[in-house]
Amino acid sequence: MEKDSIFKIIYRFFDLIVLTYIVFDFGYSIHEEYHTPKFIGLVLITIALFAFNIFKYFYYKTSGRKKVALVNSVIIGLLLLISLFVSIVNIDSHYLDVLRKIRPILEAGLIFYFIIRLMILVRYVYEVYYNPAIVFVGSFFAIIIIGSFLLMLPNATTNGITFTDALFTSTSAVCVTGLIVLDTAVDFTTVGQTIIVSLIQIGGLGILTFTSFFAFFFRGSSSFKEGLNVRDFIAQDTLKDVLKTALNVVVFTLSVEIIGALFIYSSIYENPEIEDKVFFSVFHAISAFCNAGFSTMSNGLSEAHLQFNYYMQWVLIIMIVFGGLGYNIIFNFYQLVRTNVLEFFDRKRIHKQVSIMTLNSKIVIYTTGILLVGGFIFLWISEYHNTMNYHQTLFGKITATAFNAVTPRTAGFNTVDFSEFTVPTLLFIIFLMWIGASPASTGGGIKTSTFALATLNIFSIARGKSRIQLFGRRISSESTSRAFAILCISLIVIGFSILSILIFEPKGTDLLTVVFECFSAYSTVGLSLGLTPNLTEPSKYIIIGTMFIGRIGMLNLMIGMLRQINHQFYEYPKENILIN
Repeated sequence: MEKDSIFKIIYRFFDLIVLTYIVFDFGYSIHEEYHTPKFIGLVLITIALFAFNIFKYFYYKTSGRKKVALVNSVIIGLLLLISLFVSIVNIDSHYLDVLRKIRPILEAGLIFYFIIRLMILVRYVYEVYYNPAIVFVGSFFAIIIIGSFLLMLPNATTNGITFTDALFTSTSAVCVTGLIVLDTAVDFTTVGQTIIVSLIQIGGLGILTFTSFFAFFFRGSSSFKEGLNVRDFIAQDTLKDVLKTALNVVVFTLSVEIIGALFIYSSIYENPEIEDKVFFSVFHAISAFCNAGFSTMSNGLSEAHLQFNYYMQWVLIIMIVFGGLGYNIIFNFYQLVRTNVLEFFDRKRIHKQVSIMTLNSKIVIYTTGILLVGGFIFLWISEYHNTMNYHQTLFGKITATAFNAVTPRTAGFNTVDFSEFTVPTLLFIIFLMWIGASPASTGGGIKTSTFALATLNIFSIARGKSRIQLFGRRISSESTSRAFAILCISLIVIGFSILSILIFEPKGTDLLTVVFECFSAYSTVGLSLGLTPNLTEPSKYIIIGTMFIGRIGMLNLMIGMLRQINHQFYEYPKENILIN
């Protein structure tokens, strides 16, 4: 027991050293004369970590701890071997040049090691704490605060940043919104942009999903509490294979983003205006799939050299739709296609009269399809003689219309200045932003299923029915009640935000602009009519709160704070209330 305590102290010591090194290495400019001891220190820290994990592997008896130590040892050992190979190849070079070449390799190892340690810490926290809703909300809040301080590091920005602007940017990134108070392309360095895209990735998937990924990767198992915490975030009905699903979510996300980045790169590799094409491709692939809307271009995709890149826009459209549907819907649809293909090629297979597509998947896909097609038709009619005049070809007009129909679904990219849209178009875009993406996806809004249930309930009441029946299923009254609660909360929060900003902003501020900005913030879309960068300090905090509530869901927070564990085994007499 005493030796375990000593190991924990040593681990904390290494964690502190690694964190300090990473912060000072990336966050501060170090004078040239200190580069040599810094590089040597990096090598020594890596070797010490490798030796400690090797010792841990032989010391521990439990398989879980041995596996963690083994994985750490293998990863760090491979990095050391690669560094040794690079050193041998460049043996005739000056030792300082050799250290500069192996520095990125070892730094990547330290960063990965620290991420693992951070995930282990988070996993411990939500194993101990029993309230999944509070843990979910708290994880987002913690990442936002950490991201704010990282963005305040000297090397993250070109001219410095205030805490308010850092908090706003971090919240916008973690909540995958895309609203900005500073120009991401100009005011942030490559380090700052890397921090932003990392926050987008963590916010899009959720730190609980990442934590579960590492837990399954290392141990292949989880505790009961851990399963409870992760189940709601990834929309699992049961605790069975919940961590395996989290693993699949991460693998699926990273796979789609890598493929998307390759396609984006192929669309811009001849573009001389983009300097670092690899970083541009990775940044926009993550931003698109996570429905964040951040861009490394000052004017987004409306830059002259990107506005007519229709190939890249279709790649982004597909990634936005994939991210907005969510893993569960994509996987369920894949099961349907796979089953039909197998039955087609294997006539001897017995067809089972069981619906493969769940009711949730059907509602989401139908609603998404209706909104996309309806949005395309409306925008084609309303903008044909306006913003579509920029595009000379029919394919260009179709692409532009399709992109503008998809991007309000919480994506936030723009190929045209939205202030040029007509008022009817802006009002329709506000409607699309409010609905947003699908449950358990990277997008925001009230969600497609919520809107669908509310609409179906209206027709059911009008027909005199007491319940919603669809595709041979009866939808529970709890789902309907939750849908209307989310609708009401969203309008209350957005209304409060609009009223507050109108109070804090100067007289004469355009009402439609404020309304557009608040709907964009709550639905984590990121589209803007240009108001956000000019907001006063109090208004920035209003938008920060609106983005945060829109991402986590006010209902989730209220359930976590107000839900009572004890059950009520009695009922009061029923009485009807006059409604209309």
